Amino acid sequence: MQVTRENSDALNAVLNVQIVADDYKAQMDKILNGYRKKSNIPGFRKGLVPMGLIKKQYGRGVLIEEVNKVLQGAVNQYIKDEKIEILGNPLPMVQDDINWNGTEFNFKFELGLTPEFNVELDKLEGIKAYKVVIDDELINKQIEDFTTRFGKVISKEEVAEDCNVSATIVELNEDGSLKEEGISNSTVLSIAELKGKRNPNKFMGKKVGDVVKVKTKSLFEEETKLANLLGLKVEEVKDLDIELQITIVEVNFVEKHEINQELFDKIYGEGAIDSEEAFRARIKEEAGKVYIGETDRYFLNQVTDKIVDATVMELPKEFLIKWLKSSSETPKTDEEAVLEYEKSEKGIKYQLIEGRIFADNKIQLTFEEIKASAIELIKVQMAQYGQANMEDKDAEDIAMRVLQNKEEYQRITEQVKMEKLSAVYKEKVNAEVEELSFDEFVAAISK
Repeated sequence: MQVTRENSDALNAVLNVQIVADDYKAQMDKILNGYRKKSNIPGFRKGLVPMGLIKKQYGRGVLIEEVNKVLQGAVNQYIKDEKIEILGNPLPMVQDDINWNGTEFNFKFELGLTPEFNVELDKLEGIKAYKVVIDDELINKQIEDFTTRFGKVISKEEVAEDCNVSATIVELNEDGSLKEEGISNSTVLSIAELKGKRNPNKFMGKKVGDVVKVKTKSLFEEETKLANLLGLKVEEVKDLDIELQITIVEVNFVEKHEINQELFDKIYGEGAIDSEEAFRARIKEEAGKVYIGETDRYFLNQVTDKIVDATVMELPKEFLIKWLKSSSETPKTDEEAVLEYEKSEKGIKYQLIEGRIFADNKIQLTFEEIKASAIELIKVQMAQYGQANMEDKDAEDIAMRVLQNKEEYQRITEQVKMEKLSAVYKEKVNAEVEELSFDEFVAAISK
């Protein structure tokens, strides 16, 4: 067997693979002998069928299968041994002249080669690194959330200003009819969070079963609240202007919990916090961790968007179009393959850039890091439900069960990867640092 490589240009190459009888004959004979032992043909004793008959019946199929096995192994091993960085998979070139009656075979494969490029993080421009200042206003909001969450829920007959309304929400057409396959969600609406006076007034005095119609435009001060109401992402509700029908399912009033030792114990465990001063300090510390995650995510997204445009790179376009067409689960026309490539081009470039950053900075992901991240995530989530001092062993047991779920494992792995990338970007990207309040941060990233 012989494999040779011919470079068409810097981005494309052809592999020539020559296979001779010694590469496949021994395995082929072994398989045919197995068939002979099992064959039961009238006129011959079992296991004593002439090999000529066996070859006539099975020889061509076994030959093709074994040659293909040798061929795939040879191509993969050559790429590995020669350390060839390819895009996609090798594509077999169409050959109509294969003589399967012979003993030697020649095949050709197209390769799309990874381009040469440089990643210059220190030359990226126009990137901001925001830092959310944890001020008293933010701490007070969190305290209010705690006192509400651990407060006493009292059922009410009709809606008042300080009520929460459990409701079903559906989207309406312009004529007021229900929109088929429109937005639909079940959620809890806080009347106090509605913007202006007109929107809250529509709910005043309403009872279970009553229906209220509102416009999404100017319903809340923040788009995040509208996204939560509709069960959508923030980017999906930007400039959304539709009419909603809200059916009241339940009306409740929350009598807020006093700020006292009982509240501290419910949130953080008995004796963990012993004063309002310590309570506020703990909130500030935890909020800092949360908002660091938010600002890091925005910072990472900025770098991701800019680094593709800033990195000069040429891809083997024609090869990738052919590869996308051949690897599709459903048949594609040439035009569809071109459109698929145009949609994928930026993503392909970023994957190459990300791989280079990982290699240049010797970034590796270990299971221990992924498990540690899952444990921390479990602790944060449980703290939100008042179990702030969860035992490490209990958190680890839950984390290990979570990681058995393939989707959760991939999600947490991606989170760890993003954290490592973010650390590299913080070190090497010349970003403009700006401190602001959380509301100012939300406004800044919504522009």
